[in-house]
This record gives sequence, C-alpha cells and structure tokens, in this order.
Amino acid sequence: MAEDSKTRTTADLPTVYNQLRKMRARAHVFLLSPAYCGGRRAGMLLRPGAASDLAVSLQSGSLTLGDAFTFLSGLYFRGKLTYARAFARAASEGSPGTMIITPTRGLMTPEAPVSADLLREFAGVDVAADDERYRIPLERDLARLSAELPAGSRVVLLGSIASDKYVSVLIRALGERLHYPPSFIGRGDMSRGGLLLRSARASTELEYQRLESDTVRRGRRPPKLAPLAPAPAIVRRRSLRLERVL
Repeated sequence: MAEDSKTRTTADLPTVYNQLRKMRARAHVFLLSPAYCGGRRAGMLLRPGAASDLAVSLQSGSLTLGDAFTFLSGLYFRGKLTYARAFARAASEGSPGTMIITPTRGLMTPEAPVSADLLREFAGVDVAADDERYRIPLERDLARLSAELPAGSRVVLLGSIASDKYVSVLIRALGERLHYPPSFIGRGDMSRGGLLLRSARASTELEYQRLESDTVRRGRRPPKLAPLAPAPAIVRRRSLRLERVL
C-alpha cells in the first residue's frame, strides 16, 4: 500500500509541474499610478534640516520609492502597494510583479531608492499623455515589459482610468493584456485605497476586466465602504513610522 502511494505521488509530479507552469503563464503584474510630489507632504520631506526617520532615509539614499510615495499619498498609495504585494504574480523568476508609473523615469520598482533631486524632478512634470518627458520613458519600459511577458499574462492598472494620462499609453503598449478593477469606477482616491486595503487584509482579490479604448470609464458613486478594521499591530507601527510628520 505504501509503495502504491509513493508511485502515485511520483506519477502526479508532472501534473503539479504543469499546473505551476500554467499559473506562471497566467501571472499578472500590477502597475501603480504615482503619488503627487509637489504637495505639502513633499515639502515637509524635502525641507532642509528635516529630521524625521523618512527625511533621514532620503538624505542617506536609503528611502525607497514605495515608502516615499506611501508617505506623499497616504491611504491611496498605501492601499495600492499593499494590495499589489499581496496578489502580484511575477512573469518570470526574479522579475518584478509590481511596478510604479513615474512622471519622468518610466516604470520603477517600489524597492528602487529615491533621492531629493529625483522627487523634485517628479514634481516638475505633470503626468499627461502629450508630455514627452512622461510618455517616452514610459513607452520604452512598457515595450520592454510587453516583450518579457509570457502568453496569457495580465497587467492590472491600479490607478485612475477616467482620463487618458495612463490609459492611452498603456493600451497602445499592452493591448489585450491590460486590465483594471471595475470596482474602481465612481470611487475617489481615498475610497479606492480603502477598498484595496480591505481586499488585501481579507485575502480576497478583486475582479478585473480588460481595459479597452471603448471601456466605460465613469459611473455612479458606489455605496460608502464600512469602517476599516484596525490593522495588526506590526502594520500599525509601520504606518505610524511612515506618516510621522517633520
């Protein structure tokens, strides 16, 4: 009986490997819209002599793009990054499953280090499809991403689809691979952030649909979300550290 069980387990290995390959083929990468780098929080972070943990990290070159944008944007970007990290499935071993759209540097990973000069550079460029400083680096990196994606992969935009600042560039580069969460439609930034945090904490992934040029991108405001449950203590401590004012 034990031998039969061992033989059956060994015989099942090709099936398991095939299932893993199929899961990899159905991998999806998240693209996160950027935080605004010209607001009050950016001024606090970039102020000469600032001594907060984040400011010191920025000055030393150890602050990551993900942490910087989380501080600058608050709930919305924190929700996007938390959700993407929970559900991303990279297209290949060692490739990122989450990337951030930036105003001037195309796609960057959340772990990429940032400098004060880079944040000022971001603040000086509006994200607009007709601005070559934004569009050309993004098109370059999207072409590279598209070439690396295996068949059946999906790219999910976690950002506004109401305007063309992301949509037109992404559709041209990614075509039918590009998807979005329809539950975003009608929600403001804070509501989207809250929705993403709730989904990540519940380990419940949102539904996605293909994002096409004729997709209806505006709709009625959905019902208000229920109050967000307190985060685990370790998450609360990290959030407080990120949002400490200078």
